Amino acid sequence: MGCAPSGPSGKPLPVVNGQPVNLAATQADGLGCHSGKEQMLEAARAAGKSEVLDRYAADYPKGPHDQPQSMCPAFGSLRVGLRMRRTATILSGSACCVYGLTFTRQFYGARRTVGYVPFNSETLVTGQLFEDIRDAVFKMADPALYDAIVITNLCVPTASGVPLQILPKEINGVRIIGIDVPGFGVPTHAEAKDVLAGAMLKYARLEAEQGPVQAPRGGRAAKPTVTLIGEMFPADPVGIGMMLDGLGLAAGPVVPTREWRELYAALDCTVAAAIHPFYVASFREFEAAGRPIVGSAPVGYEGTAAWLENIGRAANVSQELIDATKNRILPAIKGALSAMPIKGRITMSGYEGSELLVARLLVESGADVRYVGTACPRTPYSEADREWLEAKGVHIQYRASLEQDCAAMEEFQPDLAIGTTPVVQKAKELTIPALYFTNLISARPLMGPAGAGSLAQVVNAAIGNKTRFDEMKEFFGDVGSGYRAGVWEDVPQDKPEFREHYKRHIAKLNRARKAEEMV
Repeated sequence: MGCAPSGPSGKPLPVVNGQPVNLAATQADGLGCHSGKEQMLEAARAAGKSEVLDRYAADYPKGPHDQPQSMCPAFGSLRVGLRMRRTATILSGSACCVYGLTFTRQFYGARRTVGYVPFNSETLVTGQLFEDIRDAVFKMADPALYDAIVITNLCVPTASGVPLQILPKEINGVRIIGIDVPGFGVPTHAEAKDVLAGAMLKYARLEAEQGPVQAPRGGRAAKPTVTLIGEMFPADPVGIGMMLDGLGLAAGPVVPTREWRELYAALDCTVAAAIHPFYVASFREFEAAGRPIVGSAPVGYEGTAAWLENIGRAANVSQELIDATKNRILPAIKGALSAMPIKGRITMSGYEGSELLVARLLVESGADVRYVGTACPRTPYSEADREWLEAKGVHIQYRASLEQDCAAMEEFQPDLAIGTTPVVQKAKELTIPALYFTNLISARPLMGPAGAGSLAQVVNAAIGNKTRFDEMKEFFGDVGSGYRAGVWEDVPQDKPEFREHYKRHIAKLNRARKAEEMV
C-alpha cells in the first residue's frame, strides 16, 4: 500500500473525491480534446462544472453556428497573466495544448516561464491531478516573488471536473486565482481575457472592501479617474488622458492591468469606460463597486464628441466644461480626417473586439465600408456604434464565421479587405488587396486627434496595390490553384467522381449519426 502524497509541510494531502482507479480509462485514450464539444460539455456538467459553464453561456453567448473559428481561447487569459508583474502562471491541460499555448506566447514578447502540471489517465480519474496542482501552488507561493498565482484548467481538466475553486485563496500572502478556460465553454480568446480580468477584479474588490489596500506605484491620481477597459495601442490611453484633462478628469489604469495593485486603482474610479464592449465579467465588478459604465470610445469626430459628452455627464462635469473641451479637441480631429481621406470600398472582420470602432473611423475618413464582422457578441456597450454604422448602411455581423466574412467579401467586391489571416489569404487569391486586422490595423492609434488619419496611409497604400495583384494574376494565370495547388512532379488530373463519392459517403455518415442521436 502506497503513502498519501505530501504537501510542502510534510503533512498528507487528502485526495478529493477519491475513487478506485478506472483501469479502462488508463488503458484507452480516454476523454481527449478530440472527443467533441457536446461530449466534453456533458462530461464537465456531470463532473460538477455546471455553474461555471452556465455563467460563461450567459456572459458570452454563442452565435447560430456555435462559435467563431478562432485560436484556443486560453491564449487570451494566458496573455493577460503573462503581462502582469509579479504574477505566476500555471496551466493544467493536455501536453499538446500547453505546448501550443506556450509557443504562441513568444510571438507577443511574453518571455516568462509558464508552469505545467502534467497528468495521465490515472491521475485524472483518481483526483491526484488536483493534489499535484495544489502541491505545485504551495511550492510556488513565494511572496518575495509573486503577488498572485493564476492556475488555468484547459479542456480536459475542466471536462474532468478538476476543482480549482477549492484551492486555498491565499498562501503565504500570495493570492491564488483558479479559472476554467475550456474551448467548449469560452467562445473566443478575446473573452478569455475577461475571464481572468474579471476574476482578478472580484478578488481585488473583496480585498478593498475588507480594509486598506496597496496604492499604485505612482500614488493615487490627483483628479477623478476614468478606467479604460480593453487592450489598446499604447499611445491611446495617453491621448485619452489629454482629452480628459479638459474635463478635470484623468485616465486611470487600463484593464487588463499590468500589476495587481493597479486593480485597486481601476476600481477606485469615477467612471469605467467600456472601450471594448465584451468584458462582461469585468463590468460586473465595476457595477458591484457602484461605478457607472460608458460604452463606445473617442474615435473620429462624431464618436469623440458623443464619448466626451457621455463621460462628462457620468462624472457630473458641467456642460460648460464639456462644451469647452469639445470645442478645443474636435476641430483638430476634423482637420486630420479631411487632410487624410480614404477613398475605396472596404469589408472588415476581426476578433479583437474593436472592429466597430475601426469601422467608424474608416467611415468618417471617407471609406465606403459595406460589412463589419466581429467574432465577439452584441452587448449594450457597443449599441451606439452599431446604430451609427447601420445608419450609414453598414452591415454588422456579430459572432461572424469565416464563411460569412468570405461571402461578404465576394459579394461586395471591395477595393480592400481587412480581416483575419484566412480572410486575407482568400482575398489575395481573388486579387483583392488585404490587410491583417490584428497586426496592421489594431497596432496603431485610433482615439482622438492622434487616431484621426492614422489609418489612411496604410489603407490607401494597400488599395493602391490592386494593379500589382492584377499583373501577378495575369502572369501566373490559374497555376497552382484548386486541385493543382502544391508542388507536383506531374500535372495533376481532376477527379470529380472521387469528390462525389466521398460527398455521398459523408452524407451517409451524417444521416447515420443523426439517427443514433434520435434513439
